[in-house]
Amino acid sequence: MDFSHTEAQQALSGLARRILRERCDPRSWDEPGSGGFDRALWTELARAGVVDAALPSTAGGGGFGLLEQCAVLVEIGRTVAPVPYLATVTAAAAVAEFGDARQVEREVVPVARGERVLTSALADAGAPCGFTAQRTEDGWLVSGTQSTVPYAAFADAVLVPAVAADSTVLLIVGTGADGVTVEPQRTVDRGDAGLVRLTDVAVPDTAVLGSPDAAAWLRARVTVAWCALQLGVLDEALTRTAEYAKERKQFDHAIAGFQAVRQRLADGHLDVEAVRLTLWQAASRLADGLPAERDVATAKFWAAEAGHRVAHTAVHIHGGVGIDTDHPLHRYFVAAKRAEFALGGATAQLRTLGGLLAPT
Repeated sequence: MDFSHTEAQQALSGLARRILRERCDPRSWDEPGSGGFDRALWTELARAGVVDAALPSTAGGGGFGLLEQCAVLVEIGRTVAPVPYLATVTAAAAVAEFGDARQVEREVVPVARGERVLTSALADAGAPCGFTAQRTEDGWLVSGTQSTVPYAAFADAVLVPAVAADSTVLLIVGTGADGVTVEPQRTVDRGDAGLVRLTDVAVPDTAVLGSPDAAAWLRARVTVAWCALQLGVLDEALTRTAEYAKERKQFDHAIAGFQAVRQRLADGHLDVEAVRLTLWQAASRLADGLPAERDVATAKFWAAEAGHRVAHTAVHIHGGVGIDTDHPLHRYFVAAKRAEFALGGATAQLRTLGGLLAPT
């Protein structure tokens, strides 16, 4: 496969990089009221066309797709920017793919303008679905919970996969609907997540994405999106660490010249390249409509396993300042840890791969 970026990917990632580098200020994340969501930055990305470019043209977007989404997510990872791009764009893409015209008009078009935030309440790999659905005369009655849903604290609607009698249905649930509660939660890196609880929520048929493949389609793309975000986080963290190693001196010598430090940096480089290769392999197969279950699980395994190693390498080489919450590297460490465990860590991905390679 040729993983060279297209002109569209290069242009979109370049635009995102410029805005994020100019506007993203990690020092403001912990200010009172920030909550892990920089609304001004999100609005600016939307106005520049970064949000809508990766959405289908039929939904008011630029007509690109998953590869372009991943290119933007890598840049967001490089700046660990507190914007709901991952959660919103993947959910909007699912509605655009499986929804009808009214659903697209209600959910996706406002996303393209930066006026609506969406997310998805997905369980970790191998874990049971947190929601159940019972058929009613004109829709579904849904109950259940899901913890640490990204950007649920700010979302206008949540895509909820629910287990019915003989299938899994994917429903669009407004966060202001009767029976819906969202309790804000603080993860290791920011306060955007939420515990989503549904108690006998009546969801009409007009809010159901009809295809039985919708939930699996969404999970695969959200998983790959986390891998893309992790690639940006790790690549930038390792680059910053290598530069720091050139400047920090012990015994009148830069620590970058010490063999042990150089070996840690070299191992980190190999890990980052493994994340890069497996990410684009999985994203390319999904974008081409090819079977990609193994590729997605492999990519997420490397995002988790390499994420752990590179994050700790960066902190160790930085020494005490690396774990200081006032130092920029701390943001990369906690972002890498969150992406490591999102939708299941390395062990969960290996179990998934084992099931795919040797089904019982």
